[in-house]
Amino acid sequence: MPRRDDDPNFIEAIARGFDVIKAFDPHTPVMSLSEVATATGLARPTARRILLTLESLGYVRTLPAGGFTLTARVLELGLTYVQAMGLWGVARPHMERLVARTHESTSVAQLDGSDVVYVARVAVPKIIALAVSIGTRFPAAQTSLGKVLLAGLEPEELDKALAEPSRSAALPRHRFDRAGLDATLQEVRARGWSLTDQELAAGIRSVAAPLRDGDGRVIAAMNVTVHAAETPVEKLRDEYLPLLLRAAGEVSADFARYGAIPRTPVT
Repeated sequence: MPRRDDDPNFIEAIARGFDVIKAFDPHTPVMSLSEVATATGLARPTARRILLTLESLGYVRTLPAGGFTLTARVLELGLTYVQAMGLWGVARPHMERLVARTHESTSVAQLDGSDVVYVARVAVPKIIALAVSIGTRFPAAQTSLGKVLLAGLEPEELDKALAEPSRSAALPRHRFDRAGLDATLQEVRARGWSLTDQELAAGIRSVAAPLRDGDGRVIAAMNVTVHAAETPVEKLRDEYLPLLLRAAGEVSADFARYGAIPRTPVT
């Protein structure tokens, strides 16, 4: 694999290690050495050394029947970020109360390039078209969460985010055009929330609201997701949206208080 970055500070070996970790997904949780090498474009000896290194660090294990799989330790890589922000601890009680009132799932996501990445979720047992868990990513432009997050960006930041190719495995039902998206984002900014009706996948409707820090910046978005066959748009908008807006406001207020707490390291 050719070097991907000419920066002298770029460490190619670390990048290749992450390539190997990201090669595993829900469709291929177990991979042979050859499959890992093919998926990453690495030579077999290089892929083998990386896998054995990750195994010694506890991120990969070898199965008795053959092949490699990730371990639960990889969750530390993402959970450290979420826990460091304090967002999950602040949002969780409000999300649980929202689920108790709506009997529908709620999630919190943040923007990563042109994708949203789920960082918190309280779910109810329902069968929907797309499986969602912590770390799941979807194209932002086709989701209510993503529209809220994109609407919170400055024009230059928006252009930069949309210029990045999506790394989501999900293929949205409808492609967005930039002019239409800009008009939609203008509406989202004006009313303070976004509703999508089966744009990402058939049968999924959702409404989302922003979560803000103490300075008023949009740091995440929170939604309520419903099955289109069970919940009409009118109920989602008229009944669940007010509950969501209240919960999002409470999370934002608590997060602002959390951010204002002085934190002096103990030595």
